[in-house]
Amino acid sequence: MTKIDLKKEFKSLYTASKSKATMVEVPELNYLMIDGEGDPNTSIEYQEAMEALFPVSFKVKFISKKEKSQDYVVMPLEGGDALRRSVVG
Repeated sequence: MTKIDLKKEFKSLYTASKSKATMVEVPELNYLMIDGEGDPNTSIEYQEAMEALFPVSFKVKFISKKEKSQDYVVMPLEGGDALRRSVVG
């Protein structure tokens, strides 16, 4: 059974240059995510979300391996910061 590693397959998305910014095309993929707000360093909700997300991620991986004969590497945690814009006028 071949193990899929999307971090290696999409290496350009995970190896940023220290010297220059570049635009990347992110393909459409399926994700497990929890939406929320707050400082990840101090938020209890963030901690609880991570405690919920990782067990689900690994459960899905093991079900895929057993029932679909498809193994993959669980991807690293990613955070997205939304920039809130206000219209000045």
